[in-house]
Amino acid sequence: MPSKEPLPGTRGFIIPIGGAEDRIADRRILKRFVGLCGGREAPIVVVPTASEAEDTGERYVDVFDRVESGPIRVVNIQTRREADDPALIALLEDAGGVFFTGGNQLRLTTILGGTDFAQAVRKANARGVHVAGTSAGASFVSGHMIAGGREGGTPKAGMVTLAPGLGLTTRVVIDQHFRERDRIGRLLTAIAYNPYALGLGIDEDTAAFIGPDKVFEVVGRGGITVVDANDCESSSMAKAADGHPVELVGVKLNILISGSRFDLVGRRVLPRS
Repeated sequence: MPSKEPLPGTRGFIIPIGGAEDRIADRRILKRFVGLCGGREAPIVVVPTASEAEDTGERYVDVFDRVESGPIRVVNIQTRREADDPALIALLEDAGGVFFTGGNQLRLTTILGGTDFAQAVRKANARGVHVAGTSAGASFVSGHMIAGGREGGTPKAGMVTLAPGLGLTTRVVIDQHFRERDRIGRLLTAIAYNPYALGLGIDEDTAAFIGPDKVFEVVGRGGITVVDANDCESSSMAKAADGHPVELVGVKLNILISGSRFDLVGRRVLPRS
């Protein structure tokens, strides 16, 4: 469960990005994130743990400098022992935002899951620190995380593997690089396992800015596919053999583009602002 807010409405934004965010031209998503975090006034903690590339953190230092962010603190945690280091956790205390880079989301769960650093990020978000993640980092922010799976348009039993994520929200399951990598089948499979959660399939260079009111706005050049199986009339998931297609009847699907708003509690599209 997400950490409890000190006061109602204090939670920071949760911002899953579908990967391949624009870092060169208008950089719309990153600029909005930096603006929320306080611009030049507030530090941003970059966590490149998901990536095995040694220069990932430094590359994001340059990226954020170009969008006039505050000081960037790279916290490249590589072991669970490091994730319990009070000195690293202290870097979150005055941060305006936390940014998880792309890579392999299983590195995030196996290295950070359940550690003092992960708990500190959850508490920071509850008190108002904004948390963004791109690609693997996007999948990680939710409570139920897609750890891997096969591509394709038809949901199939065993098509997706789920694992516990960071747990900033339990209302959604997130998949990224969505349209570009043909991941509708595995998101439908994930939602068939847990129809309470909404599936968010986020295209590249696209983000959901989820506010403390649990309403998100789409920002970016692609779309977000919202899959809602809460009122599904029937599902064959419980009896489908591994690798076999799954029948889902009555699933609701919305395709939202930049400027669209969606209420995660009411499970409905809202009028544009």
